[in-house]
Amino acid sequence: MNPVVHFEMPAVDKKRMGDFYTKTFGWKTQQFGEDMGNYMVVSTAESDENGRPRQGINGGFYDRTEDPISHAPSIVIGVENIQDHIAKVTAAGGKIIGEPMDIPGVGMWVSFYDTEGNRASMLQPNRMGQ
Repeated sequence: MNPVVHFEMPAVDKKRMGDFYTKTFGWKTQQFGEDMGNYMVVSTAESDENGRPRQGINGGFYDRTEDPISHAPSIVIGVENIQDHIAKVTAAGGKIIGEPMDIPGVGMWVSFYDTEGNRASMLQPNRMGQ
């Protein structure tokens, strides 16, 4: 079984959104720069020694744009082999969005549409030490 390992939510103002979730639920945020797409990482749970949540999942906030694809929250599913799962998504009637990209220090990531038009993503995490 491939678990949900991350969530993503769009924001017009990531600082305001981060402040809301910090004040309301105690989440922690870390803002990245332009080299990482101005992404804001969100921690929703205490992490273990490897930086992984002890329970639950963490997530991130990204810029909401004019493109409707950026308007809805989505999930990220952890997979062992992203190429195998790209083939499985396609065979099951889904559509891959773009090309897989390497997120430095994290792993290979790609988005897809399921058969109902929902956008989700897959992540093949780097092995520890890679």
